[in-house]
Amino acid sequence: MNLKPTFLLAIFATIFTLETTAQNVPVPAPAQTQPILITNATAHLGNGQVIENSYIAFSNGKITFVGNMAVGQGFPGHQIIDAAGKHLYPGFIAPDSELGLQEIEAVRATTDSREVGSLNPNIRSIIAYNTDSEVTPTVRSMGVLMAEITPSGGRISGQSSIVQLDAWNWEDAAYSTDFAMHLSWPSASRFNWRESRMEKNENFANDLRELDDFFQQAKAYGENQVPATPNLRFEAMQGLFDGSKKLFIHTNSATGIQEAVLFAERLQLKPTIIGGKDAWMVTGFLKEHDVPVIFATTQQLPSREDDDIDQPFKTPAMLQAAGLRWCFAHDGFWKQRNLAYQAGQAVGFGLAYEDAVRALTSSTAEILGIGKTVGTIEVGKDATLFISEGDALDMRTSKVTRAFIQGRDIDLDNKQEMLYRRFQQKYKSK
Repeated sequence: MNLKPTFLLAIFATIFTLETTAQNVPVPAPAQTQPILITNATAHLGNGQVIENSYIAFSNGKITFVGNMAVGQGFPGHQIIDAAGKHLYPGFIAPDSELGLQEIEAVRATTDSREVGSLNPNIRSIIAYNTDSEVTPTVRSMGVLMAEITPSGGRISGQSSIVQLDAWNWEDAAYSTDFAMHLSWPSASRFNWRESRMEKNENFANDLRELDDFFQQAKAYGENQVPATPNLRFEAMQGLFDGSKKLFIHTNSATGIQEAVLFAERLQLKPTIIGGKDAWMVTGFLKEHDVPVIFATTQQLPSREDDDIDQPFKTPAMLQAAGLRWCFAHDGFWKQRNLAYQAGQAVGFGLAYEDAVRALTSSTAEILGIGKTVGTIEVGKDATLFISEGDALDMRTSKVTRAFIQGRDIDLDNKQEMLYRRFQQKYKSK
């Protein structure tokens, strides 16, 4: 049998990845056994408040005290961590991520982020989530401690789940499973790669009709108490109609945003927009319909040639000024390590610093439906937080030195740090 070189290369890369991954992924941390008190840090609580010289205590994975050094009470039995001169943040949350679903973009065998076909509401991203990914520790070391794991591809790509980023397997990692359905909204125009120009999408009307028919059939299926034939795709859709699942719609254009929202409301569904490049153009519409926006990224080019070149940098401040519910996201999987810098970019263009922190923490948690347990440093919530020597939103000074997920003191080492130490030592010795 003759095997093509590209096929052999893919097999080799897959085997090599599987054999070496476990060597560079830290062992998950054990459960918290001793109460911990972090002192003297500047604590950014994630709700807009800041406490100088803070005292933050947690036990059994839950925050037990939030105050400052003037509290005048003791904390017997606590392990003391002096964070003087450092900053304390709630763990950042990465929405709309393919983290753990991809490992090497160029090797198809290491990518499990999409399924064949166009309408796949029954797809569950959580069961494909790989806790042994070498990428995850590099993201975690930048303060991203939780993520929404999202499938891609097709018109309805499937269901996303939320994970905490320190676990042995997907069952341990799962925080909120199958909570949202992801729909890519059809566009009236498309890019012609052969001619390098935008053109009319001749299938647009048909795409809309197909989508409407599918939702209507799924709704009718749920209203039938005893369906004649079980349909896994329609059964997966029922959570949208009974309110147990969220509808996340991926679209960027102002027209697409308006069409998607009106489509969802006609079906009595409450949508969330993901992407939202043009959300700044329809803030009044989004506010009126109370639609949250997961803004894809600030570090990108504007949508149109006649837009301001810095429009993506300014959009977060405009969403905040309009009083919208919104948060930051970043595309892809390994790029999640730069999530905080999307917020830092927006701070330089009018967004208040603590609003930027909120859009990485509590706002994200609220939009994803987990705000009661994470997103802020608050008594009773999970002790998912981290300490940074500098400003966590500034790539020049950010250096995460300690991180906790549900009170567990996690290992921040990763493959990139290991390679840095290795080659630093190599060239020092010469």
